[in-house]
Amino acid sequence: MKPVAVIPARWGSTRFPGKPLVRLAGRPLVVHVLETCRRSGAFSEVRVATDDERIAAAVSEAGGLVDRTSPDHPSGTDRVAEVAARLPPAVEVVVNVQSDEPLIHPEALRALAAAFDDPGVEMATVVRPLRDEERANPNVVKAVVDLRSDALYFTRADVPFTRDGGPATRWAHQGLYGYRRATLLRLASLAPTPLERAEALEQLRALENGIRIRCVPTTHVSIGVDTPEDLARAEALLASGRAT
Repeated sequence: MKPVAVIPARWGSTRFPGKPLVRLAGRPLVVHVLETCRRSGAFSEVRVATDDERIAAAVSEAGGLVDRTSPDHPSGTDRVAEVAARLPPAVEVVVNVQSDEPLIHPEALRALAAAFDDPGVEMATVVRPLRDEERANPNVVKAVVDLRSDALYFTRADVPFTRDGGPATRWAHQGLYGYRRATLLRLASLAPTPLERAEALEQLRALENGIRIRCVPTTHVSIGVDTPEDLARAEALLASGRAT
């Protein structure tokens, strides 16, 4: 059975309230994500998890499936886990697709889903080559991976350090996650961890608890829309054709 995609969407963003319904090229961000997930062909179902009636109405109008969730979730992962717990037992893999990633590429979604063809993969995410101008930007999360493409660490710092100035492969993390359902439910039950708190990176909870994260490479650039300035960048990228 193909994975199920769940798109967590909330209204109350501190920096950009109502973000899922902000329009990009005439459509709400969350609808862009919904349609890309459908177009990818990677999923048996695509569902939007929200506690907000306005978001639910927009998704329903676009023909999407909506799961109403608790308003008290501290993170998108917890919202996705609530939906995952209700899914039929036959659903083994759940993919968390951020509602503020309107330019995520269908090929990245297909590659992430395919990672679970390896029965040893519990959790997976997507990485892309890091651009030099992003190295010092703490809002661009860096990934360090081992020879099996499993994550060693995620950080906002510029890593790896090259002592002798030689070349190094540098990866930027994209906020897209897949989980075996049992792994997701376990992760959501765990308390925040020291490194997670220090870096404000939720995926470190998995690493600190011994859950390996397979890193799937892509060359496609996506933009997380956290501010109006990010929206302008996404509009420019979409207009340039570089988002496809």
